[in-house]
Amino acid sequence: MSQHTAAGYAAFIFDLDGTLIDSAPDIAAAVNTYLREQGHAALEVAYVERFIGNGPRRLIQDILIDQGIAFDETALDGAVQAYIRHYRRHPASHTRFFPHVKEDLESLHAAGIRLGICTNKPHALTHQILDLLALSPLVEVALGADAVPACKPDPGHLRAVAQHMALADGAWAYIGDTLVDQVTAAGVGVPFFVVPWGGGGEVHVPAAQRLQRLRDLLSYKIAALASGPSTRT
Repeated sequence: MSQHTAAGYAAFIFDLDGTLIDSAPDIAAAVNTYLREQGHAALEVAYVERFIGNGPRRLIQDILIDQGIAFDETALDGAVQAYIRHYRRHPASHTRFFPHVKEDLESLHAAGIRLGICTNKPHALTHQILDLLALSPLVEVALGADAVPACKPDPGHLRAVAQHMALADGAWAYIGDTLVDQVTAAGVGVPFFVVPWGGGGEVHVPAAQRLQRLRDLLSYKIAALASGPSTRT
């Protein structure tokens, strides 16, 4: 069977936070629960959102550094464990899809496009949230940060999702909203598309790689980017 659909791509792999879902309120709530336990002031969601994208350890580490809170590796380990524990108790209380994302994913799936997720969110938590948001039936493979030896921007993370899906080279693309996602795609050498929400407005890509909504992916053919600007910007 051909790996190509009529539109050109057999599959799309997506980032999760900031690309498919706005999870910043629940992430901030978990961070703030930990901070309050330690006697620190709670932080605004918009502030916490600045640090999302590199996995839970970097999230907590960068916030502690930025807040001037002293820590050692043992304290950081405990902080990360506490954050994940709090997050798992309320993983999707305030998490929402970005506009049209759910219906567009359903359209892609109905068109025969295979869907995967490559996220720096912890693996078990990723699947918990996919279940709660009824995304699991649409997603063939989802690998969180701790399901691979090294997470994004290490290209091995994205490559592992593609390998689990048995995708042929040139038959798929990656969609995200951050420079981390862009660098990861470039490391694998696959086409990259950026969404307009999340952090997408701050990612510099050629116009052909900037989506207005996810259903736009149905109109792209593999040749469309092969002859266009390089995805390794």
